[in-house]
Amino acid sequence: MSRNPALSKDADAEKKLVAESQLKGNTLRTYIYVVTHKKSGVREVQRELHFSSSSLAQYHLAKLVDLGLLTEQGGEYFLADQIKVDVLKDFLKFGTLIVPRFVFYAVFFTIITGFFGTVVLLRDPFTELNVFFVAMLCVASALFWYEALRAWIRGPV
Repeated sequence: MSRNPALSKDADAEKKLVAESQLKGNTLRTYIYVVTHKKSGVREVQRELHFSSSSLAQYHLAKLVDLGLLTEQGGEYFLADQIKVDVLKDFLKFGTLIVPRFVFYAVFFTIITGFFGTVVLLRDPFTELNVFFVAMLCVASALFWYEALRAWIRGPV
């Protein structure tokens, strides 16, 4: 019996909508913690997220299992399905680190600014067009670094 891809796509979309509506507050913090650590236990979540009791950590982990985002095996919780919720769409995951997308734009513009500034201004330093382009690249680079730092401080939660 073959599975209808359209039904599967609708089921996945519905699952994502339900998960997004439920992922708020401490449940979202718990999900992000498990996403960045791959697996965790109840006590670990309680300690790291500063929950008042282990039953509160258990509640949020069980809620994530019910949503199908985590699986539980022998007291350990593992990531079952990673969903890019609205809060996490502007972040990329590298190992245990969640990095704002703006960091990559900022690095790119910083490299371009350094290269263009070094090559062009050393060759013909005082043309108005060259100074204008270097100034615009510096402004773009500074804006991206500002947005990256702001997103990093604000974080996904």
